[in-house]
Amino acid sequence: MNFTFTEDQLAFRGAISRFLMTEAAPEMLREIWETDAGRSPDLRGKIAEQGLTALSVPEACGGLGMDDMAWALMTQELGYYAIPDSLGDTAYLAAGLLSGLPASGQSDHWLAQIAAGSIRVAVGHPVNPWVADAHMADLLLLAHDDEVHALRPDQVELQANRSIDVSRRLYDVKWTPSAETRIAGTGVGAVLWAQTLNRGALSVAGQLVGLAQRMLDLSVDYVSQRKQFGKPIGSFQAVKHQLADVAARIEFAKPVLYRAAHALARDEADVDVRISHARLTCCEASWMAARHGIQVHGAMGYTWEVDLQMFMKRAWALDNAWGDRALHKTRVDQHLLGAPLLPGSTFEE
Repeated sequence: MNFTFTEDQLAFRGAISRFLMTEAAPEMLREIWETDAGRSPDLRGKIAEQGLTALSVPEACGGLGMDDMAWALMTQELGYYAIPDSLGDTAYLAAGLLSGLPASGQSDHWLAQIAAGSIRVAVGHPVNPWVADAHMADLLLLAHDDEVHALRPDQVELQANRSIDVSRRLYDVKWTPSAETRIAGTGVGAVLWAQTLNRGALSVAGQLVGLAQRMLDLSVDYVSQRKQFGKPIGSFQAVKHQLADVAARIEFAKPVLYRAAHALARDEADVDVRISHARLTCCEASWMAARHGIQVHGAMGYTWEVDLQMFMKRAWALDNAWGDRALHKTRVDQHLLGAPLLPGSTFEE
């Protein structure tokens, strides 16, 4: 069997990378951070022009109807370039949630707006204490007792919370559930929120792989130029070993990420454990990349002037997004401990 990506999928990823390389250079990101909103309408407009907001929207609503495998590639690029935008929340999580609702003119209207890039949607899942980018949202999808509620900005009260990653905008959302705001009851809602948790965790895992790769690339570039005793420090064996360990960890994380996306796209029975496995593995890769990146930079990588800190702090911030390590370890443990330890169930005859 061939488990590699198709030429079209790789071309899709290459096009995204070239686009973001031009539109999201580190100096441009710093300029966006300094604005009050911390977001760039111009960047979001260009993202919509590329059709990226339409990826997961059904074709019937003007989208491309692509599955989770596309986002396994897309989120790596969003992480690699540390994009300060809620694209994933709107175009992936919200689009997936709205697509799972019973057919209605209202949900189709929202999906069409997402595809066109004319609406931002914030998603508030119970697993997250704060809602990302709620201040820019035209629509908020929030949970209450497994129900799904859709609210306008004027129906909520926001309180900002600071993050170690200055590019993230997190808010505590106060609101009152009502029959008017409810768009899905507990039965459908519980399924949709479970799917959204898995998509959110997959999105984070993909970003962490991209962040790890960017931190590795920055570290390799630094040790190739920084000299000590008349030689680049990258020529020293101790430095080589540290960066080689990061490269190996990233390569081991990628297939786990792709397997989880495959399980999610096909709604496999063990999708929860696949997602949690990917989330944990990708997190370890990003943490190792950050730790060794600081080490080879001589600790200056943490300072504001060095680009490494931008990606390192994003990785730290995402560590607790869409389920912390305890939650995902619990899901893996429950799967392993609940599996029958018999030859007939662990090995194929």
